[in-house]
Amino acid sequence: MSSPDITLCFLQASRSIRIAWLLEELSLHYSSIFFPRENNTAPADFRSRSGNNLGKAPSLTDGQFVINESGAITEYLIEKYDKDGKLMGGKDEAVRNKVRMFIHAAEGTLMVHCLAITYARWFAPESVQKSGELKELEKGLAVNVGKDLDWLNSELEGKKFLAGDHVTAADTMVLFSIQFIFARDLVGGRKVSEWKNVEKWIKDCEATESWKKAVEKTGHKM
Repeated sequence: MSSPDITLCFLQASRSIRIAWLLEELSLHYSSIFFPRENNTAPADFRSRSGNNLGKAPSLTDGQFVINESGAITEYLIEKYDKDGKLMGGKDEAVRNKVRMFIHAAEGTLMVHCLAITYARWFAPESVQKSGELKELEKGLAVNVGKDLDWLNSELEGKKFLAGDHVTAADTMVLFSIQFIFARDLVGGRKVSEWKNVEKWIKDCEATESWKKAVEKTGHKM
């Protein structure tokens, strides 16, 4: 079997790191095309170079296929290249269901709640920002983010990674969401140390050789 012809269009400070980390976990050779942000968005040539009509990251090309959306790319890569399904939880149906849940929760729950605050900051009228209304709105929206972290903390009780003792797609998908929350202070000024299991899990993920290789190859910075 010939080596795959995989190219990852990588936008700085984005979900792209999820896919780079997964590719390293799968020990797949890939090329990375790096795009810096311009005015907090993807540069104009990202859309044409990536093949993503929305101009959103990440975008992965594998031979004739262009796949967008980090969750979809994750499922595609595991289905095609992870023959024993280790990164999907292996043969244990309960673990596979847990991993599948986290793959979707990364966007459908965690990012939904923290992006609500992010977009409020970006688009709130100046009058709302000056009046203090935005701070009150953030306070209310941060409640959901705190609940998400409480849930994740409980899921990590007694485990090194989200599905057990090794990295799975649950970790490669969810880590960015949690890093984003604390990097952007989206939980009302609360610190990660309030969630001890989450704090340790972040450190354990970032200590893996696959994560460090992904960061080094792509130039990722939050």
